Amino acid sequence: RAYAMLKRKRPVYASKYKLKKAIYELGPTGFPFEKFISTLLQYSGYDTRVGEVVKGQCVSHEIDVLARKNGKTFLIECKFHGEEGRNCNVKIPLYIHSRFQDVKAADNGAGAGFSKPDEGWVVTNTRFTQEAVTYGKCVGLYLLSWDYPEDDGIRNRIDRLALYPITVSTLLSQREKHFLLSRDIVLCRQLIKDTFYLDHLGVSENRKSRILKEIEDLCRL
Repeated sequence: RAYAMLKRKRPVYASKYKLKKAIYELGPTGFPFEKFISTLLQYSGYDTRVGEVVKGQCVSHEIDVLARKNGKTFLIECKFHGEEGRNCNVKIPLYIHSRFQDVKAADNGAGAGFSKPDEGWVVTNTRFTQEAVTYGKCVGLYLLSWDYPEDDGIRNRIDRLALYPITVSTLLSQREKHFLLSRDIVLCRQLIKDTFYLDHLGVSENRKSRILKEIEDLCRL
């Protein structure tokens, strides 16, 4: 009811209100979520690559997001849940930490264009259990969830940098959102720069104007 009232009053407020649901709409494969996290980090000064295969001491690993900043390398694994109520328990950081240790122990060499990772991350769109947080702190994994760390979780970062996913739009259809995500347009900011995608979708000039007004207002909030 609150969402419907906000949508009638001013769509941009409704978009912001549905942010958490919009993150769930990045599914179901989880790959758009990985792209979203990668893009979120790029706007924070990181160089990122998605889906890199890195040699470990024992086996090779496909890393969701490989990031670099200030001379440090970060191995980031994303755990996406397409429905509410499914939190990340301790098994997830346990598994990710073992992968991080295997990659860190490998001798990839400078010729591979890859330096030993300095830190492992686990990112989820839901929440971590307390046991998962305790384990992450103990082994030095950085945990990032919807509301963790306090005041610096995914929600806080999105609001602070105005980096809203394209799925928050109240005016785009599901088909249009899926099309944009398939073209690696995961942020509203990206659509503002690449408006020709709306022309490709056959969006009328009047509707195009309304869509762009909505997302431009959102990026200014």
